[in-house]
Amino acid sequence: MGNHHSHNHSHINVKGRNLVISILLNILITASQIVGGIVSGSLALLSDALHNFSDVLSLVVSYVANKLAKKKASIYRTFGYKRAEILAAFINASTLIIVAILLIIEAIKRFRNPEEIESNLVIWLSFIAIIANGLSVLLLKKDSKINMNMKSAYLHLLTDMLASVAVLIGGLLMKYYSVFWVDSVLTFIIAIYLIWMGFDLLKDSTKVLMLFTPATIPIKQIVKEINAFESIKNVHHVHVWQLNEEEIHLEAHIDFNEDITLSQFDVILHKIEDLIYHKYDINHVNIQPEFSKDDAKDMIVQD
Repeated sequence: MGNHHSHNHSHINVKGRNLVISILLNILITASQIVGGIVSGSLALLSDALHNFSDVLSLVVSYVANKLAKKKASIYRTFGYKRAEILAAFINASTLIIVAILLIIEAIKRFRNPEEIESNLVIWLSFIAIIANGLSVLLLKKDSKINMNMKSAYLHLLTDMLASVAVLIGGLLMKYYSVFWVDSVLTFIIAIYLIWMGFDLLKDSTKVLMLFTPATIPIKQIVKEINAFESIKNVHHVHVWQLNEEEIHLEAHIDFNEDITLSQFDVILHKIEDLIYHKYDINHVNIQPEFSKDDAKDMIVQD
């Protein structure tokens, strides 16, 4: 069996220091908003505090996953902890949606029984949260574009910054127009937005964890192109999956027309690796060569 890494892939350098700064900022925001929400009676402020607390947890998970992902493989963990960040993204997206559902329930309860709220405290605390979360968003923005784990942390912070903007607007409306029901409405809107933002990330991370074929990989087309090689009779038992942000793996059985030598197979293997790396960005290839082996060859994909 040929088992080759067709090309070296560069490891993404994610800045753990930025995560630590974001964690500390969010601990500060959470503590102040909890106190402020209780004193002012604002559900929107308390919901923002709850969201901030989920941010702290998500950032801690992201930080730990980032550290684990850098650990080397061993005989007991042959892939190392490369999937830790995908798992972190899944956890963070799940918590984002759970928090949103809890907020919707509380918003409905409060809308039925609106209470007078100390708007000045709401205004100042939401303004502080906007600045702190905005700084955290800027720190993580670059890495969020290339790493699913960092994207999950970035989304938590971005949605919380937007939530704080909504709370600020609500505080101003309550102060100058005494429309206290807006507190519940804003909480509901924030929650719906959280679900909308979290769903795509939850879906993407689930696909990776379930070893689904990446959407950008056309298996039938790849099989057709490999079958076009003169010495190849058939390609079958194909599996393609994404291990993490950097690695896409392909394994397959290839039936040859002739009983070729290992050196001949190696030449063909390198041609296959070059083809699917440069055209489809698949950087790990595992091929099992066969000649007149008695097995099912009419199934491209099979367990």
